[in-house]
Amino acid sequence: MVEKLQQIWVDGELVPWDDAQVHVLTHSLHYGLGAFEGIRCYKRADGKSYIFRLREHIDRLFDTCKMVLLQPKFTREQIMRACADTLKANGLEEGYLRPVVFLGEGAMGIYAPNNPVRSSVIAWKWGAYLGEEALKNGIRCKISSFARHHINVSLAKAKMMGQYTNSVLAKREAKFGGYDEAILLDTHGYVSEGSGENIFIVKNGKLITPDLSSSILEGITRATVMTLAGELGLTVQESRITRDQLWLADEVFLTGTAAEITPVREVDNRPIGEGSVGPVTKKIQAKFFDIVRGSDNSHAEWLSAL
Repeated sequence: MVEKLQQIWVDGELVPWDDAQVHVLTHSLHYGLGAFEGIRCYKRADGKSYIFRLREHIDRLFDTCKMVLLQPKFTREQIMRACADTLKANGLEEGYLRPVVFLGEGAMGIYAPNNPVRSSVIAWKWGAYLGEEALKNGIRCKISSFARHHINVSLAKAKMMGQYTNSVLAKREAKFGGYDEAILLDTHGYVSEGSGENIFIVKNGKLITPDLSSSILEGITRATVMTLAGELGLTVQESRITRDQLWLADEVFLTGTAAEITPVREVDNRPIGEGSVGPVTKKIQAKFFDIVRGSDNSHAEWLSAL
C-alpha cells in the first residue's frame, strides 16, 4: 500500500494529498486514454539525492502524448521541475515518481476532444519492486497465457494507461499460480517482456534481449543496461528469443525503473542455469547500483540533482 505523504502536484500547483482527487466521470478512468511514467530518485554516497534519467523519462511521456494525440498544458521543463518539487515537498531523499497526463471530466463516449487535458505528479516511498530477496536471490516466473498486443492492436512504444490491463491480467495470473512474475510472448510466439519489465538472457557470456519489433516498451533501464554491458566488455544482441532459448539460458534477468535489475532463477518450473544468480547479472547489478546509489560518476549525465 502506498504510504500517505503530504502533497501532490496537480495542474501546476502542489495540493494536500487528500485534495488530489478527480471526478468519477474523468474520461481516462472510463476509457484508459492517458500517458504515464515511473521514475526513481536515489540517495547516493555523496549524501545528495538524484533523479535517474529524468529527461529521458519526460521525453518518453511526451512521446506517448504525441502518439495518443494528447497535448499537455505544461512543457517538459515544467514537468521535470514538478518532479523535483514534489519530492522536496514530501521530504523524500529517495522515492518513486509517477507523472500522469490524462483526459478529465466533460463529455462521455469514445470521442471527447474538448475534455481538459490534466497533469499530475505523485511521489511515494517505494523500495525494491519485487522485494529485496528478489534482487539478491532471483524470482520464479511463468510464461503467461496472455500475449503482448500485436503492433497494430495497440501502441507498443507508448506507456499508455489502458494498455496496462494486459499486464495486470498476466501478473494476476502468475501470482494466483504461485509465481513472482509473468513473462509474455508476442503474437508470433516469441518472448516479449515481463508484465512491467524488459527481459535479457545470457548465453555463453553474451546478452540477448528482444528487439523492438517484439511488441516491447523501449525501456530506459533496458537502454541503461545495454550501455553498461558494452562498457563491461559484454556483447549485446537484439533479436527474437524463443521459449526454449529462455529455458536453456545460462542467466535471465528483468529490467525496469521499478524492478531495477532483478534476476530470474526459474521459468516454467525449470531452473535457469544453476538456479541461482549468475556472474554476468551480478556484474551488471553492481555497476548499475554503484551509479545510482554509490560513487561511480561515469554517467553523471543520467543524474539530475535535487
